[in-house]
Amino acid sequence: MINNTFNRLCMFIAIFLQLVNVNAATSQAYRKISFTNVGFSGTYNPVSKLNNIDKDTCSCEVGSPVSFGGANAPLADYVSVHFRGPLTLKQFAFYSSSSFVININRSSVSWDRMAYYDASSQTSQNITFLTKAGDSSPCLGKALSYASKNGTGYSSASTILEQDNYISSDQEYTIYSNVSCPSSGSSKGCGVYRSGIPAYYGFGGVTKMFLFEFEMPTETQTNSTSFEYYDLPAIWLLNDQIARTSQYPSNTNCSCWSSGCGEFDIFEIMNGTERNNLYSTFHTYQGIADLGTGIQADGHFSRNTTNTMKGGVVFDSNGDVISFLSPDIEFNTTYAAEKVIALVSGIPNSDTYSTQLAVISTSSATATKSKSSGSTLGKVNSFWYYFITAFTAIIHTFMI
Repeated sequence: MINNTFNRLCMFIAIFLQLVNVNAATSQAYRKISFTNVGFSGTYNPVSKLNNIDKDTCSCEVGSPVSFGGANAPLADYVSVHFRGPLTLKQFAFYSSSSFVININRSSVSWDRMAYYDASSQTSQNITFLTKAGDSSPCLGKALSYASKNGTGYSSASTILEQDNYISSDQEYTIYSNVSCPSSGSSKGCGVYRSGIPAYYGFGGVTKMFLFEFEMPTETQTNSTSFEYYDLPAIWLLNDQIARTSQYPSNTNCSCWSSGCGEFDIFEIMNGTERNNLYSTFHTYQGIADLGTGIQADGHFSRNTTNTMKGGVVFDSNGDVISFLSPDIEFNTTYAAEKVIALVSGIPNSDTYSTQLAVISTSSATATKSKSSGSTLGKVNSFWYYFITAFTAIIHTFMI
């Protein structure tokens, strides 16, 4: 009996190790991750009312569904830009173009820099740094506030992130534009949001580009149960309504995230077994039922833990989205279309991983949402997927 139990335990360990390493074994490192056919017709449920947010009885109500469609939808809406440590931000830029099609110069127009931050010169253009350091709510969590110079503390006024702006594991901040929102309301430009917060628009447009210069060094602190995302840095985009109400609510009605208003992870470490693999992932309902897992490219980027990295993402006018790493990135006030084309097309096919998103109708998008109404908000730590799968396997094994 003891030997039989020992053998089964060994089998469980083998299954578990195989599961946690499955992605690492099948995924290859690339310099460019391409998604095609991005955008579909669907709806999401906006927050329409926040009730008693300072009390244990707090709750949220959702309003009539908001429709979206076309290239890059729902990410064609305004988005905020989010950062999680360990990370140091050197430069950030947001560009807009009236028309840009990857690899087709005659259909492309130059890009204008609409927002910019440079740590070394302490330059800031159309930038507002916000962080979760405001009042706490039982169902909404911490409210947005202006970020202090280190990115994570409270400030009473808008402040530029300091030059030495390293943040460690679990620490986060967000970049919005400096264009103020109108007052909160379902019919207003920014929708319903928490009272008392600094409320700004994100960065809008079907055709847009975000560029970054950053460091993602290995976390120097010792891991412990106090960390939720230990040594799992990330840069990602969210529909800008999400953080204005609640980025990590305990009630799914308190954010449009669970109904599919949009998230795209540009560079994200997914779990502790792959701490040097950065993935790009869409968290929309374009042909999937599990919003938490999302649409992840099987290929990944290699995280450089000792040197500065340059990378970004381009959303073109035809629904092609490319995340990429390149030392040739510049941060000029204008970016000629041919230079951007050369930047992304100069990365060979052998160093490119491509994923085509599903073609779906409005009706199928709505049906998919109903199946996922219980999706967990926020980012999914793949460890727990592997753990639950392995745990199920050992229970099954011992019951045989």
